[in-house]
Amino acid sequence: MKTVTATEMKQRLGQYLTAALVEPVVVEKSGQPVIVMLSMAEYERFQALEDAYWGERARQAEQDGFTGYEETIRRIQERLNAEA
Repeated sequence: MKTVTATEMKQRLGQYLTAALVEPVVVEKSGQPVIVMLSMAEYERFQALEDAYWGERARQAEQDGFTGYEETIRRIQERLNAEA
């Protein structure tokens, strides 16, 4: 994985667009990583993994029984109150 500064990215965008086709490129601003640039193929792979993950979670929830609207609202309120 390459890491570059935002200034370097701005000056050599084409070079890093090409590099991102092969490996992710981390862009730093003020010494802190702020974005990761990656190929569309890699992005689509991550999207498919995420979709599969949430699909499995939904199937598991269906097997375990769904939580109804009222119970969901109650649990959200409990968590919000606990954080306050």
